[in-house]
Amino acid sequence: MPTLLPLFLFVAASTLSPGGATSLATASGARFGLSRSLPLILGIAFSLAFVATIAAFGLGNLIAQAPGLELAVKVAGSAYLLWLAWRIARSGAPSTGAGPGAGSDEPLGFTNAIPLLLLNPKSWAMTVSAAAAFSPLATYPAGFAALLGVSFGLAACASLTLWCWLGVLLARLLRTSYHWRVFNLAMAALLVLSIIPTWS
Repeated sequence: MPTLLPLFLFVAASTLSPGGATSLATASGARFGLSRSLPLILGIAFSLAFVATIAAFGLGNLIAQAPGLELAVKVAGSAYLLWLAWRIARSGAPSTGAGPGAGSDEPLGFTNAIPLLLLNPKSWAMTVSAAAAFSPLATYPAGFAALLGVSFGLAACASLTLWCWLGVLLARLLRTSYHWRVFNLAMAALLVLSIIPTWS
């Protein structure tokens, strides 16, 4: 439907723009490849779809209207992103077996990826803005919530897959342990930098 095009363009631009989720997808693609990164991609997409669905019902405004709750989300989200950045920064080359965490070298799973956007005020602000801007498309609240949730979920799957493929391509250039160290530190730094907009 032509009237849905502005919504789809907004959702595509929002999910393609660089941020914490895209940095994680790129790092995971470089280290583990696309197939092993799918749980991460699906977890983030599910989380964003859930947030968008809630925002369509107007519940997302609760965070903006409750300073204490908003601060709690910011603190928890920032702490989670810093922990993920620390995991990436500690990683070596995939072949070394010196992976992130307690000696493991496993990609971030579906359930561990979900908090990334649930605890991110930016994702709430983005979906609440979409819900407010495109509410005229709503005939029924449930239908609009489904439309917004599905749109953000599918767009996140597509955009994160592209960022993950970028990581796969970049991995071909990383031939030494030093290269991997620099790459991991760069990805960790980007993840930390993605926290700054949530506090501005």
